[in-house]
Amino acid sequence: MMDLFSNSELAGIAKKVVAGQRLTKEDGIKLMNSNDLLAIGQMADYVRQKKNGNKAYFIHNRHINHTNICVNECKFCAFGVDEKHETAYLMTLDEIEARAKEVVDTRVSEVHIVGGLHPDLSFDFYLEMLRLVKAILPNTHIQAFTAVEIAYFAKQLETTYEDVLKQLRSAGLGSLPGGGAEVFSPRVREQLCHKKISGEEWLKVMESVHKIGMRSNATMLYGHIETAEERIDHLLKLRELQDRTGGFMTFIPLAFHPKNTGLEDKGILKTTGFEDLKMLAVSRLMLDNFDHIKAFWIMVGPKLAQISLSFGVDDIDGTVIEEKITHAAGAETGQGMTKREILNLIRKAGKVPVERDTLYNVIQEDFHES
Repeated sequence: MMDLFSNSELAGIAKKVVAGQRLTKEDGIKLMNSNDLLAIGQMADYVRQKKNGNKAYFIHNRHINHTNICVNECKFCAFGVDEKHETAYLMTLDEIEARAKEVVDTRVSEVHIVGGLHPDLSFDFYLEMLRLVKAILPNTHIQAFTAVEIAYFAKQLETTYEDVLKQLRSAGLGSLPGGGAEVFSPRVREQLCHKKISGEEWLKVMESVHKIGMRSNATMLYGHIETAEERIDHLLKLRELQDRTGGFMTFIPLAFHPKNTGLEDKGILKTTGFEDLKMLAVSRLMLDNFDHIKAFWIMVGPKLAQISLSFGVDDIDGTVIEEKITHAAGAETGQGMTKREILNLIRKAGKVPVERDTLYNVIQEDFHES
């Protein structure tokens, strides 16, 4: 690979990548500011190949967003609303039960549950929701509640993160998604989500998750007011925590969608494909201690997610079924994809499709062409 980079401004970074050396903050900023997308992609693909061979993972999952009522009022969110808003909703336990029953015969391996910070729901509601879903789908992993939600529960109960997590785990919680991280920069959070927990608190919640033996994902919301340096700082904080705990499974860069948000009239445009691919590739290069990098096809679109499999990505999420949060912000993708469509997408990218569960245990990888 080095011959291809002999005249590139990124030759020094490429040399580190081939040697398996950890990249620095300065390296990361240089990558983010470079327009040599193919060089960055080739380096990221080299790392992906070393870590995961030619495999591309996906999962058969369904989303349940139980409420969009939220007290945080984040400017980049089109999903959360005040309880008096005309679009406000809260699913009853009966409605949640019905959603779970819809997938009983579909071999779904994960139910993904996140929602707003509802001001009036008791913690017992969440425990009962987990027990209900687990009773209907006893062999299905429940990935639920962002670090922001965990901190909110702990504040309500005046207890520790660990206590909240242990109670939820006893009710059926399997792991945590990576949402709520946004960008850790205090400057960004003060302007866009000042009511939300700080980046440091998000990291503390995740450290508690990992401390009790549970796993989680990690995310970053990019493409709004953050700088290249703030993106890299975010990645480095994740890398530092992963060094200590090893509890993160995958990293998911989330492209900001401005429609219907408090930033829609601020002149911020949707991220471009070029920017999305670079963010995914740089994430693969900086997060050397993460096993997986995911392109959430709901965010970037299935076609770009497919291309990203040659830019360091080894996971494109899954069937999803009824995603609401990104679609509230104007996502034009469908709200689900069939397994057959995912298999076709991965194969046409020249990769080997592997169906996984939430914890990356292989469910099936010997798929016959159809």
